[in-house]
Amino acid sequence: MSQHRQPGTSGRVDAVPALPDLPEATVARLPEYLRALHALAESGHETVSSEGLASAAGVNSAKLRKDLSQLGSYGTRGVGYDINLLIEQIEYVLGLTQRRAVALVGVGNLGHALAGYAGFVSRGFRIAALFDADAARVGEQINGLVVRHISELPAVAAQEAIAIGVIATPATAAQQVADQLVAAGVTSILNFAPCVLTVPTGVDVRKVDLAIELQILSFHEHRKSASFHEHRKSALTAIPGGLDTTAGGATANGFAAGADAALHRGADAALHRGAGPLSAGPAEAVGS
Repeated sequence: MSQHRQPGTSGRVDAVPALPDLPEATVARLPEYLRALHALAESGHETVSSEGLASAAGVNSAKLRKDLSQLGSYGTRGVGYDINLLIEQIEYVLGLTQRRAVALVGVGNLGHALAGYAGFVSRGFRIAALFDADAARVGEQINGLVVRHISELPAVAAQEAIAIGVIATPATAAQQVADQLVAAGVTSILNFAPCVLTVPTGVDVRKVDLAIELQILSFHEHRKSASFHEHRKSALTAIPGGLDTTAGGATANGFAAGADAALHRGADAALHRGAGPLSAGPAEAVGS
């Protein structure tokens, strides 16, 4: 079955619906597919199988095929997906066929780094204006843009047709900035401040909280650590004379007693055999 695409970009027919109604989870995965497709195109590939694209994007192939089928892309049997065509389809659905103007509010350490990030341009976005409430920051030049005072936001938003606002302020100022962005006609906000914003219906907010992401990783580290200790405990109970978990037999020093006993028995056996250095056996079990 051949692929389909949105009409009006390359003259091909059999188009997908103008704006397919996609689940949020699918929308969240489309940028990952797009990133992987660009990397494949840059390395000289013209087509890619669903398995190859799924691997590059970090998802399973069945989920990828379901996601792309909702765009009208089914690939070609025995060939796979046309990479350039699929890039065009995904960029169309994500609204990346036009370069969107972005206003960044807050040029502290994080804001300064975001303002200088070159990856926005290659992904369809243009940092059109920088704002801050700190008079000491106003007038500073970052990546070719002059930092303006936040009071200039309404005029600049209209002049530059700002579509998206990025908040990189402290949490205490974020809600006020969000209100100012909404009042200036901005209907999409990316919030880096560690707080929840209240916005009117029709305004979309995405939140990026680095501390929360670290806390989630901490949970996974804690779980791995707990699993390791449980595995080690199970291994010690399997050693003859190791941790005694029978009724009335468990002691507070079970780990140490079991390990010491195993090491002594292994050493005695090696000496009696004249084996020289302690051979593999109980000692490996203790150290595993």
